[in-house]
Amino acid sequence: MATSSPMYLLRTTFFHAFTVNTTKPFSNSVISPFKPRHFHIKSTRMEKSEITAEVEVGAGGKKKIFVSGATGKTGKRIVEQLLAKGFAVKAGVRDAEKAKSIFPNLNQDLQIVKADVTEGSEKLAEAIGGDSDAVICATGFQYSWDLLAPWKVDYYGTVNLVEACRKLGVTRFVLVSSILVNGAAMGQLLNPAYVFLNAFGLVLVAKLQAEQYIRKSGINYTIIRPGGLKNDPPNGNIVMEQEDTLSEGSISRDQVAEVAVEALLQPQSSYKVVEIVARTEAPKKSFEELFGSIKER
Repeated sequence: MATSSPMYLLRTTFFHAFTVNTTKPFSNSVISPFKPRHFHIKSTRMEKSEITAEVEVGAGGKKKIFVSGATGKTGKRIVEQLLAKGFAVKAGVRDAEKAKSIFPNLNQDLQIVKADVTEGSEKLAEAIGGDSDAVICATGFQYSWDLLAPWKVDYYGTVNLVEACRKLGVTRFVLVSSILVNGAAMGQLLNPAYVFLNAFGLVLVAKLQAEQYIRKSGINYTIIRPGGLKNDPPNGNIVMEQEDTLSEGSISRDQVAEVAVEALLQPQSSYKVVEIVARTEAPKKSFEELFGSIKER
C-alpha cells in the first residue's frame, strides 16, 4: 500500500470496477485503495422488529438527527428542512466559523459540532454522541488536485460514519449518493455524465463502494441517488425509481433534501436504494406512494 503511487491505485481500481462489477455490481469484494481492514461488517441486516424504522417527533421530546456535510449546498437544505419538520439537528462540520455564517440565526434545536469524516470513526462517534437518533450523510469531496479525495471522503468517510453509528448503536442511516454510480453495470460507460464525473478520481466508483459497505453493514439504510443537482427552486414533481434505472435527469437540491428528511418519516423507505429526478410532466405523488413503489432488496 505504502509503495503504490496514487495513479497506480486509481488505474487498478478503474480496471477492477469495469471488469468485476459489470457482472456482480453488489459482490462481496470491496474495491478501494482505502479498504479499512480493521472494520468488521455483519453479513446480515438487522431485523425490522429490532429497530424503529420510523424516526418521528415523540411525546418525550424532539428526535435529534446528525447531519454530516451540513454546510454543503444540499446539507444546508437538509438541516433547514429537518428544523422545519420539528427535529433537533446536530450539524457536523469541518469549519465551525463557516457554519455560524451559514446558519446565522441559531436556535435551541440546532447544535454545531466539529466533525471531519476522514479523521476516523472514533472521533466521529464523539461528535455524533449518544443523543443522536439517526445520521444523514450529505458529504462530498471538494474538487482539487488530489485524485484520491473522492476515496478519502465519499468512500472511506462514509465507512467511518457507518462504523461510528455501529459503535453508538445508531440504527438509522440515510446517504445522499448519485445516479449512475453503477453505470458500468448499466451499460453507461460512455454516458457523458458518467465519464465526466469519474474523471475526478473515479468519484462514482467510490460512491458505489460506499453504498455496498452500507448495504452489508446491517444498519437500517436509505440510499438516495439524485440526478444532476440544481440550486434553483423545484421545477416539476419528484420521480422515484428503482436502483440502476435512471441515467439522466436533474432535480432541485430542495427536493433532494425533502426526500432525505421524508426517508426518516416513511417506514417504507427502509433498506432501499432510490433514484430521483424531477419532471414537469410527472404526476404529484405522496412520499408514501413514492417509497412504497420501490422494492426492498
